Amino acid sequence: MTLFLGLAMVFGLVFGGFMLSGGKMDIVLHALPYEGMMIIGASVGALVIANSFSILKKAAGGVGKVIKGNKWKSQDYSDILSLMFELTRIYKAKGILALDDHIENPDASEIFGRYPKIKKDHFALDLIRDSFRMLSMQFDDKYGTEDVINRKIKKHHHEALESAHAIQAMADGLPAIGIVAAVLGVIKTMSSIDQPPEVLGAMIGGALVGTFLGVFLAYCIVQPIAGRLTQIEEEDAAIYNVIRDIFVAMVASHPPNICIEIGRGNIPSRMQPDFYQVEASLKELPAA
Repeated sequence: MTLFLGLAMVFGLVFGGFMLSGGKMDIVLHALPYEGMMIIGASVGALVIANSFSILKKAAGGVGKVIKGNKWKSQDYSDILSLMFELTRIYKAKGILALDDHIENPDASEIFGRYPKIKKDHFALDLIRDSFRMLSMQFDDKYGTEDVINRKIKKHHHEALESAHAIQAMADGLPAIGIVAAVLGVIKTMSSIDQPPEVLGAMIGGALVGTFLGVFLAYCIVQPIAGRLTQIEEEDAAIYNVIRDIFVAMVASHPPNICIEIGRGNIPSRMQPDFYQVEASLKELPAA
């Protein structure tokens, strides 16, 4: 929702200040549809040229992410701690074979069923399942395990940021595209040099709208969206680091409660439950 608040401030203060200082919106409004068609059309076209359809689809979805905000909330981090505690507890008490039904068929698992949002996240679910599968194949070196999981997280994070990079590249090109539109406006003006000064003044003003629009869109709208999307992807990736830390601690033979405390330390501060909240939620879980 901060997107709409920011847009209201940007448009209100920029154009409000322009009008309060004596500026007239008639020239801007007259030129805006034509300049906007050139600048927005060219920038979107360049975005299409530079990216695959899958990245274009993710870029469109990225704007939705900026509107909705972070995917993972405080309760989700408490849930991932509880989920990993249940799995770790069973592994420590009964061995890896006792987890086989849960790992291979999470849809029928009572444990995964208690955390539907996590189960719907394909990467989180696959990261947990693949990590336990490695353990079932006797891959139990804590350093090797951490390295493998880190590589998976790094790959996923790189792919998640592709949409933000595409939108940022669009923002980088907008000022130059605005200049292109302005130059075309100047060319149009020079072809009408025999017109009276008031006509030429309006035409030059319309041409300058192109430069203004390119810079305005780049630094007041598109670049902030790209920056916010990057923030969201960075913050949402923290939940995968929590899974990694808990699993590596489990492979290192730490007891379940210590594993969970290690994972809790990697949760973003504003969403991090305190020690006593986690302890209370773990006590409410069904017996293994």
